Amino acid sequence: MSVVKTVGLFARSIPRAFRKTNPRTRLAPCQQSTRCIHSGTKRPAQPAVAEQDEQTTSGLVNPQLSFPCLDNVENKTRELTGKRSLAGPEPSYTTGEHETFHSAEPILLDWGGVLPSFDIAWEAWGTLNADKSNAILLHTGLSASSHARSTGRNKKPGWWEKFIGPGAPLDTNKYFVICTNVLGGCYGSTGPSSVDPLSGKRYATSFPILTMSDMVRAQYRLLDHLGIQKLYASVGCSMGGMQSLAVGILDSERVGRIVSVSGCARSHPYSIAMRHTQRQVLMNDSAWAQTRGNYYNTLPPHQGMKLAREIATITYRSGPEWEKRFGRSRADPSKPPALCPDFLIETYLDHAGEKWCLEYDANSLLYVSKAMDLFDLGRELQEATAQRRRENADKLSDRFQQEESLVAMCNLTLPEKPYEEQESSAEIMASASIPEGQPMSSGAPPEDLVRGLSPLRDIPTLVLGVASDILFPAWQQREIAETLRKVGNRSVTHVELGEDRSLFGHDTFLLDLEGVGGEIRRFLG
Repeated sequence: MSVVKTVGLFARSIPRAFRKTNPRTRLAPCQQSTRCIHSGTKRPAQPAVAEQDEQTTSGLVNPQLSFPCLDNVENKTRELTGKRSLAGPEPSYTTGEHETFHSAEPILLDWGGVLPSFDIAWEAWGTLNADKSNAILLHTGLSASSHARSTGRNKKPGWWEKFIGPGAPLDTNKYFVICTNVLGGCYGSTGPSSVDPLSGKRYATSFPILTMSDMVRAQYRLLDHLGIQKLYASVGCSMGGMQSLAVGILDSERVGRIVSVSGCARSHPYSIAMRHTQRQVLMNDSAWAQTRGNYYNTLPPHQGMKLAREIATITYRSGPEWEKRFGRSRADPSKPPALCPDFLIETYLDHAGEKWCLEYDANSLLYVSKAMDLFDLGRELQEATAQRRRENADKLSDRFQQEESLVAMCNLTLPEKPYEEQESSAEIMASASIPEGQPMSSGAPPEDLVRGLSPLRDIPTLVLGVASDILFPAWQQREIAETLRKVGNRSVTHVELGEDRSLFGHDTFLLDLEGVGGEIRRFLG
C-alpha cells in the first residue's frame, strides 16, 4: 500500500466532527489527493511500502519481532473461552471462610439507588468484652477482602497479618477487631457480581452508584446486629482512611478514636485521573465494552484488568524505591531489546497485572474506585447529599414502584465545548481562587472543609502520611490534621514518615510494621 493511500485512509478514520472543530488536525489539501489542489501540480510519486514477505531472503529485510506478551493474552482468552460450557469463566472471588451478615431491610444510597437487601462479609479477631466497648472497626483499601488476618477457619495469611494479633498494633488481647468487605466489593459482600433478588440476575452495571458513606452505613448495620453502640476506634488505610473519617462524620457519638493512614478528606484531581485511566482501559476491553459490563456468563475482561492493575501499581509504589530495586536493568541483557516487557520494571508490572487480573471483579473495581473519586467531606457536598437523601426517602416505602427508579438512571452527556488549556500558572491560580502566595496543595484549609469536619472536633485522631506516597500525597494528611486543629480538635496526632523511613510509597501501610504499626500502637494505647 502506498504512503499516500495510507495517509488517505488515516484521514478518513478521523471522526468528521473532530476534523471540523480542531484546525490542527485538519489535513492540508495536498494530503487529501495525489494532485495538489492549490497549485494544480502533481505531487511527486511516493515509494511504495512493501509488505513483509516471509520468504524474503534473509538479511535483506529486518525480521519480524515476536510478541510473547500478546501471545500470553491470546492464550488466556482461549483458555477462558473454553470454559464457557461449564459455569462460565468468571472466577470465584471467595477468600475462604468468613462470617456473613444479611440485612433484609433495604438501604437507600446517597445517589438515589436502593438495594432491597444486602450482605456484608466480615471476620473478627479477639474477644468482645461484656459492655462491648473494645471493638475496633478496620476499614480496607480498594480491593481488599475482610481477611485481614488468618483465622482458625481460614489459615491463609491476611493482608494485614502482622498488624493484628496478641501484642500487635491492633492487640487482640485488648481489642475485638472487625474487618469487612465493603459494599460494592466481590469478596462476600453485595456488589455488581451479586444476584439482584428482584430480577434473579446479576446486578452487573445495573448496580447503583456508591459512596464511602454508603459503605459505612452498611457497616453500621453490622454493628447494630452485633450490639456495638460505640467503637473503641475506627482504623483505616488508603480508601479505609477515608472511611475511618466518614464513620465520625455520619455519627460522632459512635466512635471513640479515629486512625486515618495514607487517606484524605477529599479526593484530588491526580488520584481521580489515575483511577479514571484504569476504568477507561478496563471499559475498553472488548469483553467489557461489547457486554456493557454484563460479562458474567461470558469472557471476563482480563486484559483490561491486567492493564488497570499495572497503572494502579505505578501509583502504589515510589520512584526512589524502584530506582534502588530495579534501576535500568533489563531482564536479559544478552538478548536484543523487545517491545514486550524487557526492563525489570516492565516484567514486574506485567507480573503484577497478570497475577491480579482474575482475582477481583472488574465491575467492583469500577464502582468502588468511582466511590473514591466522589469522596469529599466538605460541608457543601454533605448538605447536598442530605437534601438528595430526603428527596429519595420515599423509595424505601412500600408505595415506591420499581419503574420510578429508572428515572434516576445515568443521563450524563459530555459538554459540547471541550476543556481549554490555560496558558500560564497565573491564569490557573486565578481561576482556582487561591490567595496570592498560598500554595495550591498547602496553607490554610478551605472553609468548606473546616465546616465539614466539625463533627470530629472532640474525637482523638491519628493522621499518618508518607512522604514518598504519590497517590495520597503527604499534603493531604497535613490538610486533615490542620483542618481538625482549626475545627478545635485538641487531640490530633499527625505523623509523616519521610523518605529516610520509607521508600515504599502508598503501599507503606502494608509493609512498615515498625513505622505505621508502631504509631498506631502508641496512639491506641
